[in-house]
Amino acid sequence: MKCFYLIFTLLVIELAIAQVTPNSLFQNNMVLQRNQPIAVFGKAVSEKTVEIIFKNKLYSAKVKDGYWKVFLDESEAGGPFTLTIRGNNEIVIKNILVGEVWLCSGQSNMEMPVKGNKGQPINGSNLAILKSGNSKIRFFKVGRKTASKPLETCEGEWSLAIPSTVKDFSATAYFYGKLLQETLGVPIGLISSSWGGTPAEAWTPKEVLDTDLKEFTHWKTDMSLPQKLPSQLYNGMIHPLKPYTIKGVIWYQGEANKTYHQSYTKLFSSMIKSWRTKWNQGDFPFYFVQIAPLAWGGVDQAFLREKQLRTMLTVPKTGMAVTLDIGEEFCIHPAEKQKVGERLALWALAKDYGFEDIQFSGPVYKSIKVKEGKVTVEFDYAPNGVTNFGKEMSGFQVAGDDKIFHEAEVKITKGILEVWSKNVSNPIAVRYGWDAWINGSIFNTAGLPASSFRSDDWEE
Repeated sequence: MKCFYLIFTLLVIELAIAQVTPNSLFQNNMVLQRNQPIAVFGKAVSEKTVEIIFKNKLYSAKVKDGYWKVFLDESEAGGPFTLTIRGNNEIVIKNILVGEVWLCSGQSNMEMPVKGNKGQPINGSNLAILKSGNSKIRFFKVGRKTASKPLETCEGEWSLAIPSTVKDFSATAYFYGKLLQETLGVPIGLISSSWGGTPAEAWTPKEVLDTDLKEFTHWKTDMSLPQKLPSQLYNGMIHPLKPYTIKGVIWYQGEANKTYHQSYTKLFSSMIKSWRTKWNQGDFPFYFVQIAPLAWGGVDQAFLREKQLRTMLTVPKTGMAVTLDIGEEFCIHPAEKQKVGERLALWALAKDYGFEDIQFSGPVYKSIKVKEGKVTVEFDYAPNGVTNFGKEMSGFQVAGDDKIFHEAEVKITKGILEVWSKNVSNPIAVRYGWDAWINGSIFNTAGLPASSFRSDDWEE
């Protein structure tokens, strides 16, 4: 009898171990990406093949080194659907929708929930939460996790948008997805993977830092804060998500890198490229938020904003939402997260969803012309010229050959911006918002603010 129980116990243990398990993103209520091959993947212990059934079609995936992956046929938006995964066991995933899936990542300004946090509000949050019920918007919040090596799974679950879930979800991501869903009319899936106070190198694969950025040696090494260490968050919170089929990424980060901004354009560009390479979906869109003005932090903030702007101008299929007009002088977490999310969504709607008649970027510095002591500033992304919408215009400086900047006077005439100073008879350079704090006052006629900029490249 003891022998029987021993054999029975061993069989139970073997059956428990010998199971196929999908990646942790594959759960009830999930959203799959429409109009692209859909990656389904996971682990298997003893199986040689795994069967997947979706929309009445059978797929077979070979198991290699304990892992399996298969791509389902492209699907139009819709649902709900059921996905069945079979090995020695069977897993049935229900209430699946097909629509648009976006990964939302960064530091605290992406992590900040709709309800606000510790005395820091989100404008309009109460009514947004009240009206948030929408079964076509769904979230997956990746659990915080650091790791010294890339992981294959993460913690989290898919939730439908209702007040009790929306209030604790990323405000920027929610307002982004909300505008997409209202405009496109299809299901939206938002995967939030963010952690406050974290630098971009923590979200970048180790091999990229060791090759593309090996000349930089200033990465943080404080072992008491593993979330700030190189590659730790890529390993624990991004790598487990790939190659889940997504439409693209939105990103809100930068404050943690401002004191060593010199490497940021290269670092950020390499990070974007590495994520695209890891997903193997081509150059998916990557839209990000320029950090907002803040009274403390010095001119490093202006340099960091410039590095972000350079990334947009040099990396394909990227876009930047400017926040120069909605910063808060003494709070690093601006309350206008709805405007942030919606400005990001304008990029996606214009560039990825065919809404070609809208403005999606604020004015971006193009060039200057000097005539009779006055500087005319020309912008891209301002087809009807620029305006101040009645705000007091400030933050402009001009300099001559001596490279000493003086506060400038400003005038807009029929959309054309002129800048000058009585202290500079022959100006050769102009700057706007080149400081820690500025209340942005230059917009295109669509109401989108201009980025801070400088026409010079002088070393400080």
